Amino acid sequence: MWWWVWLVSVAAGAGSGVQGSLPPSRRFNIGGVLHDNDTELHFTNALKNINFDGVSVADQTTLYDVTLVHRGSPIAAALHVCQTVIAQAVFAVVVASSSDDSVTTASVSYTCGFYHIPVICTHSRDYIFSDKNIHVSLLRTVPPYSHQADVWVRLLKLLGYRQVIVLHSTDTDGRALLARFQSAARHSDNEKGVKVVTVMEFSPGQESFVKELTTIREELVKVVLLYASEEDAEIIFHDASYLNMTNENYVWLVTEQALRARLVPVGALGLQLKYADDYNAHIIDSLRVVALALRRLHEAHEVIPEPPISCDDENSWDETGRELFSLIRGQVLTDGSTGKVAFDEHGDRTHAEYSVVNVQERRQDHLAYRMPQVVGEFLYDAASDEMVMQLNKSSIRWAGGLTEAPPGYFLPRHLKVLTIRETPFVYAEAVKDESQCSLHDEVFCPMLTGKEGETRPMCCWGFCIDLLLTLAEKNAFSFSLFLAPDGQYGDLVEGPDGRNWTGMIGHLAGDGDADMAVAPLTINPQRSQDIHLTKPFKYQGITILVKRAPVVPALVSILQPFRGTLWLLLMATVHVIAILIWLLDRLSPVYSEDKQEGESEAMAISESFWFSWSVILNSGLSEGTPRGLSGRVLGIIWSGFTMIMVASYTANLAAFLVLDTPETPISGINDPRLRNPVENFSFATVRGSAVDMFFRRKTEWANMYRVMEAHDYRTVDEAVQAVRDGRLQAFIWESSRLEYEASMDCSLVTVGELFGRSGYGIGLKKESPWSEKITLDILDLHERGYMEDLDKKWIWNEGESCNVSDQEFSKRLGLKNLEGIFILVAGGVLSGIPLIVMELIYHRCRRRYEAARSDGSSQQQRGSNCQVSEDREGRGCCEGEGDDSLRNPLLAKKTTAVENNVAAKPRSSPGRGATLANCVTDGGIGIGRHRYPHSHAHQWDSEEVLQEVEERLLASPHIPEEWWILAPPTCPHYRDAPDPCYLEEPCHAPCPTPCPAPCLADCDGPVCLDPRCVENPASSGNEDCTQFHVDVDLHVAEAGVEAGEACVFGGCECNSSGTSPATPAAAGEGSNVSRPPHKVSLTTPGERKQ
Repeated sequence: MWWWVWLVSVAAGAGSGVQGSLPPSRRFNIGGVLHDNDTELHFTNALKNINFDGVSVADQTTLYDVTLVHRGSPIAAALHVCQTVIAQAVFAVVVASSSDDSVTTASVSYTCGFYHIPVICTHSRDYIFSDKNIHVSLLRTVPPYSHQADVWVRLLKLLGYRQVIVLHSTDTDGRALLARFQSAARHSDNEKGVKVVTVMEFSPGQESFVKELTTIREELVKVVLLYASEEDAEIIFHDASYLNMTNENYVWLVTEQALRARLVPVGALGLQLKYADDYNAHIIDSLRVVALALRRLHEAHEVIPEPPISCDDENSWDETGRELFSLIRGQVLTDGSTGKVAFDEHGDRTHAEYSVVNVQERRQDHLAYRMPQVVGEFLYDAASDEMVMQLNKSSIRWAGGLTEAPPGYFLPRHLKVLTIRETPFVYAEAVKDESQCSLHDEVFCPMLTGKEGETRPMCCWGFCIDLLLTLAEKNAFSFSLFLAPDGQYGDLVEGPDGRNWTGMIGHLAGDGDADMAVAPLTINPQRSQDIHLTKPFKYQGITILVKRAPVVPALVSILQPFRGTLWLLLMATVHVIAILIWLLDRLSPVYSEDKQEGESEAMAISESFWFSWSVILNSGLSEGTPRGLSGRVLGIIWSGFTMIMVASYTANLAAFLVLDTPETPISGINDPRLRNPVENFSFATVRGSAVDMFFRRKTEWANMYRVMEAHDYRTVDEAVQAVRDGRLQAFIWESSRLEYEASMDCSLVTVGELFGRSGYGIGLKKESPWSEKITLDILDLHERGYMEDLDKKWIWNEGESCNVSDQEFSKRLGLKNLEGIFILVAGGVLSGIPLIVMELIYHRCRRRYEAARSDGSSQQQRGSNCQVSEDREGRGCCEGEGDDSLRNPLLAKKTTAVENNVAAKPRSSPGRGATLANCVTDGGIGIGRHRYPHSHAHQWDSEEVLQEVEERLLASPHIPEEWWILAPPTCPHYRDAPDPCYLEEPCHAPCPTPCPAPCLADCDGPVCLDPRCVENPASSGNEDCTQFHVDVDLHVAEAGVEAGEACVFGGCECNSSGTSPATPAAAGEGSNVSRPPHKVSLTTPGERKQ
């Protein structure tokens, strides 16, 4: 054999000398410490196959085997290794001993490790070999027992178990398995982890494990992961069966060693390493890994130092040994005989494959026995380059013969629940007994007094109570509800035995007597360390509650839309436009033409101001508008201007009245009065609450917290009442409660944006089996909209809160918003009263003045015209004397009516009384024009006015015929009749003769003389009293004369008709004769003379 190898070496050396570029030919010795001869033979054959596979060995290298079959003590193994293996200058050693012979592996590892000769173990799985401080150059193609933890985590997740109890021995392998399991069970970014609820350790070799198992039985979680040796596992299974812990409620997961024990519970799941007993496969993989590493070493170095050939030799092979160890550890076989072969940093095998085994009960011939059944595998998937778990759940038979996996925990069906009084989440009131809580949403909740067994009967209802009732119905559990004794959520305080929780959380954390806390419990890191908090059932933040500043709308709120300067400019513009329109109208040619035509009706200055104000106030115009084109253009432009101004005012007024919000004392958490506290501004929160913890953690708000801590209150109700009373300026608390308080009390308001956002969760004991179930139920209630229904019922209060009145203030205007305009109207009314009084006084004084002036003028006329005619037959007559019965009563009545109406209207057409009242003699005939008896009522200013009135009346086409005064029938005149005179003083002597019969009723004008003052009527000739048209609109209408009655105001001129005169009697008979009207020309006495 050796000569053949020598020939090959010589040939290789000759070839290398010729070529010169190839590395020198080398031989590598590989040692093997084997446990029997068959293994030795397999080792030699495997190495021969590797030499000629063309992949593992380089062209210029050859691998040689140096084997040792060892049976004996570890010391003998070390000596044999030195004398047989190391003496042959081996580059690496493969140890293939039995699985329970770890001492041989340790002896070889110690010996070779001293010289840094790499050692590959194929069957030792103890964790101690992973310690590189002891076994510096050891690698193994099998994983340690602790690597089963990776497979257990994958299996638990696949079965849906998220909580587990770990029962393990206190040796290095047990503790290594626990550490690796906890590391692998942690939460990842995309997957929830597995939680180790309880860890129970025991010392190997115990005679009884009842104590440890009793502790586990008290836990709610029923999934037990056991790591123990085969001997300890038998005792544990025996005691577990005794404690009835192997029934259908428990799930047992056991490691490889425990799976080989007798009495393994039916339904238990275990792991078995694939190829664990296949020595040949592991030897092949070990030799291939070494061959590949030597090839890399051969290719990297032209000169490779020789390994030591004696245990007494000291050479410099340490560096080469370390390099070769690193090269072996870095090799990866994807097509290995035992699967994918790779090593971690400790030299342990990774990607090992396992079989999942289910212990099932079989029966044969009335005999029952237990047999492991493979139900799944943990394999390497080359396509994804990952390890995958394949599990046939339907083939698993659990304890009790169940085909479905047990829940893995025991759910207590009666829970002790704590709550706390917190409006609107929990309302509470004292009752006499439980019977008084009769409504469907009320729950009897006695308050714990702090003394054992002593409570106060209370009745609770609210948001959280409805939520608790829903969860209890959904999960079919009952509960006993209690109010926390001190009314506090709880704070973490230092005590003699460490930091402990007070309040409600203290009853829930640690060894507390409560199972659940249903209250507005804020989720924060401190609480989550000691209790389990579910997903939030309500999200909220922190805000600030202050007392609303009283809102008193200003009396001048209607002036808010415009600034003061704009109001002043608008007032000035109104008056300027009025003046400009008046000037334009006065300067317009239309005014000049009207003036020439005698129709001067230009706009007065008062009418111009009325026009300007009417346009801007939209009051409507019926008169007083501009007549000129320029004035009307300016009026149109002014109307457009006012339209825009009024629209702008209206829109802005609505915005001011609707969107006006009251001012608040502070703006939010960043207000300077909070960041830099002052003495007269106090703010606080609830002592020991989540908000208090929030500010305690914020270093940037340390100054705020120091000031706030001195004013903190014990409960929320006390703090809110302090804000109402004004003793506290700002209360910092959770938004849901403060928004409710602000909605129920209009004097309170929340300010600023939310900060410190979080949520309210339900508190449970740590590792409670209800934790996951309650969390999932809360998420489901959110999706169904149930939480929104609770908000509407308890927090939003379905519109019955103060928000309605608050919105009414901002959107529905009231008297307070517009009281200014009512005051403006009241001011207008009050100002109208003195103005009307002043106007009445002014007109009364003016009337008296005009009356006095008219009386004085009449007296002057009477003094000049009424005198006794001494030259007419020596007879005199005066007014006021004689027999009143002889006077025409109709004449007296109409005369009085005319007098009163004319005197009451100063605008009556003036002029004719002064002219026609004079006594006039016509051409010596003796026929005279007589004066109206009451000439003082018709004082005429000039003849021009009379002429103008006549022309206007004659030119008007709209004068109805009824307005023409009918001419009286033939009226006898009296010749030689003296002019009537009116004396201020009564006549000193009666008339010489009684007056004849009066004229006809239609001849009641001056031509018909007062019969008392007429002595001789005319004896011959008939004169017609020609119809005389006067200012009918003034005199006829105002005198109230009926149509057909002729009443002449002024004088009528009688002309001779050539007929015999009628007697008074005849005249009287013809008084009812009507004559068609005919127009005459009005002339003055002066014109007739011409």
